[in-house]
Amino acid sequence: MIESVPVDVGLVHEGERIRKQEMQLELGGPGVSAKWELVRVVPPEAVEDGRVRIAGPDIRDLAEGGKYPLGILVEIAGPALEEDFEGVIERRIHEYSNYVEGLMHLNQRYDIWVRLSKKAYRAGFDSFEYLGRVLLHLFKNELPIIEAMQVTFYTDPVEVEARLPEALARYEARDARARGLADEEVETFYGCALCQSFAPRHICVITPERYANCGAISWFDGRAAARMDPKGPIFALEKGDCLDPVHGEFAGVNASAKERSMGEIDRVWLYSAFGYPHTSCGCFEGIAFYIPEVEGFGIVHRGFRDATVNGLAFSTMADSTAGGRQVDGFHGVSLEYLKSRKFLQADGGWDRVVWMPSEILERVRPFIPEGAADRIATENDVHSVDELQGFLREHDHPVLARWATEPAGTQVATVANLPLEVGGYRIILKNARIYADRVIILREEERR
Repeated sequence: MIESVPVDVGLVHEGERIRKQEMQLELGGPGVSAKWELVRVVPPEAVEDGRVRIAGPDIRDLAEGGKYPLGILVEIAGPALEEDFEGVIERRIHEYSNYVEGLMHLNQRYDIWVRLSKKAYRAGFDSFEYLGRVLLHLFKNELPIIEAMQVTFYTDPVEVEARLPEALARYEARDARARGLADEEVETFYGCALCQSFAPRHICVITPERYANCGAISWFDGRAAARMDPKGPIFALEKGDCLDPVHGEFAGVNASAKERSMGEIDRVWLYSAFGYPHTSCGCFEGIAFYIPEVEGFGIVHRGFRDATVNGLAFSTMADSTAGGRQVDGFHGVSLEYLKSRKFLQADGGWDRVVWMPSEILERVRPFIPEGAADRIATENDVHSVDELQGFLREHDHPVLARWATEPAGTQVATVANLPLEVGGYRIILKNARIYADRVIILREEERR
């Protein structure tokens, strides 16, 4: 317990899920446009150590069941702190918030999603002051290089919106720094275990050309974190021999995956969504999903609220992507990875992308090979796979070359856990690979 905080605080609560019917209120998340969290290293005179400020209505002032904007600004000072540490320390907001009983924190940066349970609220957790005290206590105890710290919670919608551009500019400045470095130029990658409470078999492998799936940790951030806190959740990972430069398979990555997943994962391909794809937790910014009818990939980000071109929403596909499993064709990615030269390298890269939301297409357009962006359909162009096929033909998309050589739908699909009822017996296939030229699924009444 932390003195004067009315609920328990500890590692045991990390990974707690709060369902809609259990929540008192929601902050950020898919239904709220403006939300962010930011850590800034500032001069000592700019920090009032231990201060928690609430700019806007407090938890007790917000109606039960509502969804509200939120901005979290953590300002820190200390002679050993560097600006390079900001992104790493910022990611700890996610970890430490989840130590609070009855509080769920997901995602990062401009995509945070926080839920408070009714049980915690009834226990007295009715103010951001308590969360501020938790963050102050844990940050200063876990990271002694922080000598002074203050926390501000912004809940006034006008304030949250007005400060969002500053946060976005800070994120972009960090990301831009990492774009010039290639995986071949370093001997050390970094691993992140911050989300293992949600996905025990998952470890993010962070390379110069493959950001953490959450989009918050670059290779430079990983290096800074390992230096700042050698025993922390972000650690150095010797990449070892390159076993396959196209798929991105490295001996050191395989060894680390096997050790840290307790033998469940023993191979990882960093640049492919098939075979042995990089695992995902639940904080990925986007999903690259295979569309077998066109032999191509769609990409959808967490903020896209409608059904994608295959009829499935982000939330539905996220269930197939998360949990630390290796599921062919469902690949959790950061949006920064879309800008990488190694993006789905083994699968055809941008020549294989056929659909994505217009918002993301425009955001990453400068990083897409010349001429490719205009051949990618968006929600404004097509609304079904049949329409997508027509669009791709009309725009002479490079994926058409695959149609002539590969029958659509013959890609291998991994079934992590498929139950079947046969003659009164229940058959469960685990980690099975099923090969089929064609699969037809009919309703029972249609079959008859």
